[in-house]
Amino acid sequence: MPGNLMHVNATVTCPHGGQATVVPAQSRVLVSGQPVATVASLYTVAGCIFTVGTKPQPCVIVRWLSPSARIQALGSPVLLAVPPGICQSVEQIPQGPGLVCAVQPRAVGQ
Repeated sequence: MPGNLMHVNATVTCPHGGQATVVPAQSRVLVSGQPVATVASLYTVAGCIFTVGTKPQPCVIVRWLSPSARIQALGSPVLLAVPPGICQSVEQIPQGPGLVCAVQPRAVGQ
């Protein structure tokens, strides 16, 4: 499934309103002048307020399960905006899909 390539300043949120930020694993391959996000990049979430009953279960990380099958950056598959990553709690419980709100529009991969 084709999708836009993710970069470090793409806007990603969790389903509960938390903001995801990426720590890029590489800085040499760029799209729109910004490093491309790869499967080795770390997406962390801050500001999630999700709770189950009285126990807080905030999203803390976003994991992309389907990176690009054809495009790599320095040997690591790049991340695509479609399908989105899955947000997870500290206990690695899936919390729902991440919401990709803004991404560069030029580079598309599969």
